[in-house]
Amino acid sequence: MTEITTLSQFLSTASTQFQVYDMGRRVQSIDIMAFHQFENLEAPYPSPIQGHAQFAVVFWDKSQQHYIWFLKLPLDERGLLSPAPRTQFIKMVIEALGKDPNKTLTEEEQQKLANHPFAFKPSSEKLAVFNALVRKQLSGTASPQYEFAYQYLSGQIEADKWQQVGLQGIADICVRANELDHNAHLISSFDSSSIEVQIAVCQCLEHLNIEEQLAEKLLNQLLSADNTHKLFFLRALASNDKLAQKAIAHLDEKSLLDADALLTIAARNWTVLKHDQTRTLFLEALATQEQHFFNQIFADIVAIPLLRTLILSELRNPNRSPKLANAIGGLFKVIKS
Repeated sequence: MTEITTLSQFLSTASTQFQVYDMGRRVQSIDIMAFHQFENLEAPYPSPIQGHAQFAVVFWDKSQQHYIWFLKLPLDERGLLSPAPRTQFIKMVIEALGKDPNKTLTEEEQQKLANHPFAFKPSSEKLAVFNALVRKQLSGTASPQYEFAYQYLSGQIEADKWQQVGLQGIADICVRANELDHNAHLISSFDSSSIEVQIAVCQCLEHLNIEEQLAEKLLNQLLSADNTHKLFFLRALASNDKLAQKAIAHLDEKSLLDADALLTIAARNWTVLKHDQTRTLFLEALATQEQHFFNQIFADIVAIPLLRTLILSELRNPNRSPKLANAIGGLFKVIKS
């Protein structure tokens, strides 16, 4: 019998169907073929965060009962899955479930499987988007919170009733933005809804690919927002590099590229760093921070496959400022020690 070494093998052997979602930087579906390559150590994880792959596996059998695993597995310096922890998790699962991932477990067995060292709990915002995506992609209905959220965002309910709007309902609307009149209501809601609801909408949109008109509205909101709220609108522009670059240039002009802004860009808007001008602006601002912060953020973004070559090339960029050169020198000191 062939030894089971990957989750895909285990779930396929058990005759289950499954989907995988990235739960690290942004909540997004992962192509199954790409996931196979990652599991087989043939390709790096596409969006690592702090040296780990964070993802959810949703699987089901003929009964259509759905099960979810939230997993956080360590990566090596190349972004490839570390095989030993993967093997450890597979062995633990097989010990608990045998060859049937749908097996009914005792309470003690459930507790043991739930508290393994590779489990993690996503934030409430990520969970809301994840639940909405799964419901939609598996042809399920939206949550019970959807109707009230729709009524609020469409202006049928007074703005001061915002505390009654559920985050899950907002996520349902955002995930289904291309259905009915949802996109139009999301756009108009930024003129009438409370700032608390606007922030919640942004926290959902940051994980999704949004239409141009909505992205333009978000940029306008960012430009006019007070400084304490600008970063929420920046995060919501994660899928639109062009407008996110304009937003970052605005923050730079206002001297707002502080540690929080740099963290936001690295965590959500990292794709803008493939553009030379914005990458330079980001790294120069990063060089003004404490050395340990520079090292931490640099190590995080250089591990992203999309950025790795571009970020490494900056180490030899003759046009970098003395401040950035010093920060890079400090990074090398830590690496060599």
